[in-house]
Amino acid sequence: MTDLETAIRHLEGHSVCLCRNGEIIARDGRGIAPVMQLLAEQTDLRGFSAADLIVGKAAAMLFVKAGVVSVHGKTMSESGRAYLTAHGIPCTCDVLTEKIINRKGDGICPMEQTVLEIDDPEAGYAALRQKIAALAAASK
Repeated sequence: MTDLETAIRHLEGHSVCLCRNGEIIARDGRGIAPVMQLLAEQTDLRGFSAADLIVGKAAAMLFVKAGVVSVHGKTMSESGRAYLTAHGIPCTCDVLTEKIINRKGDGICPMEQTVLEIDDPEAGYAALRQKIAALAAASK
């Protein structure tokens, strides 16, 4: 069984699951939060394969930044797939969608909107950190 197949198999009940040579990291949380947390903790994800519930461009950028080598999304946006493909990362999905919608269902996901015009994964990560901080401040 490949690392990606193992990650997909262990995704059940989690938000994201990563696998490398039998090592499994599974995390729970909303949106890109679990991967953002792993990056903030400086977890070495190079060489891991990832399975995620939703992979838009924001998540794709984080996987590229992290050095993930293959990705499967239960749902994946066209921009997420294009970003991964452009960076040489093989990807698969159960459902391919035009875009990732926000939680209210009335527009594009704010994380996707944040990285819409960004191509550099480091710049994308920085922009996402700023957006998350701004959303957290606004909800207080």
